Amino acid sequence: MLKRIVQACFLIVGGTLGIFLLPELFTVINLSDIPIINNPYMTAILGAIIFYIFTFWAVEYVVNFVKWFEDSLVKAPVTDLLFGSLGLIIGLFVAYLFGIPFNQMEIPIVNTVVPILLTLLLGYLGFQVGFKKRDELLSLFGANRGKKKGLEEDADEESVKTLKILDTSVIIDGRIADICQTGFLEGIVVIPQFVLEELQHIADSSDVLKRNRGRRGLDILNRIQKELPVEVQIYEGDFEEIQEVDSKLVKLAKLTNGIVVTNDFNLNKVCDLQGVQVLNINDLANAVKPVVLPGEELKVQVIKDGKEHNQGIAYLDDGTMIVVEEGRNYIGKYIDVLVTSVLQTSAGRMIFAKPKQLEKAL
Repeated sequence: MLKRIVQACFLIVGGTLGIFLLPELFTVINLSDIPIINNPYMTAILGAIIFYIFTFWAVEYVVNFVKWFEDSLVKAPVTDLLFGSLGLIIGLFVAYLFGIPFNQMEIPIVNTVVPILLTLLLGYLGFQVGFKKRDELLSLFGANRGKKKGLEEDADEESVKTLKILDTSVIIDGRIADICQTGFLEGIVVIPQFVLEELQHIADSSDVLKRNRGRRGLDILNRIQKELPVEVQIYEGDFEEIQEVDSKLVKLAKLTNGIVVTNDFNLNKVCDLQGVQVLNINDLANAVKPVVLPGEELKVQVIKDGKEHNQGIAYLDDGTMIVVEEGRNYIGKYIDVLVTSVLQTSAGRMIFAKPKQLEKAL
């Protein structure tokens, strides 16, 4: 069907050009004395025939281009098309206003070429501005709507509808699903499309470990979306001028006043530097661990030797690492240790201790 439509368009264009251009062409080549040249119907038919013959070569390229353009429009988010079209309309209107003085000039080239150039240039610029600034316009409209509400209603909506934007690392980690299930994560869980693409790329990796992590992340998302009592939204926009996914997350959080949820230490620091709120799953996990103070007594099993001389390494049930000074001789044994100090960072908690027997000996 599309092929027939393209051929019909070629016939219409060929007939139109035949009426206006063929008489001039035959006049140039001294064939204007032929009777059929002065007949518009004959020139239209002749032009249509020429363009129909031309379709045997060009129709496939045109059909493929139309299909590609159609697929691009179908895949594009509605907001992209809406704001892009709005910017195009504004650009064409501005081009029309700027073109009025040039149309009134009597200079042949200026009054014809300049308006066309203005239309093409400002139409393109209008579409690009509307397309690339769509997120800022959406956030602006959202802010204006928020100002019209009462303070109490606005506070309630802000507390309930705060956007929690998930990054790739926290999805692959998997603990976010359990946190959502407990109800500690309020608001709307936002999963950006560019995060989904990165997750799919990891799931399609040739490396077995990466592929398994990516598939686990997709399973976690499926569980969050279908089984857990949280509102999940897919953000389909993208920031084509930005390459890094972490930078896109920061940009999205700024535009929507959302909160980035991650367990990436570096992304955590970048969000802090740029004034973006962030929830670090590792910080939450460390916060709910049992508090251990210097001087407390623990019973642990020394698993292996440490990096320093005569150190032993043990672990608590929650995975916290304990560095036991002078503990190398107790590898494989359960011993009582005394906590000497605790080191707390976003990357985790580390406890330093020494065997209780050595303390008694001293």
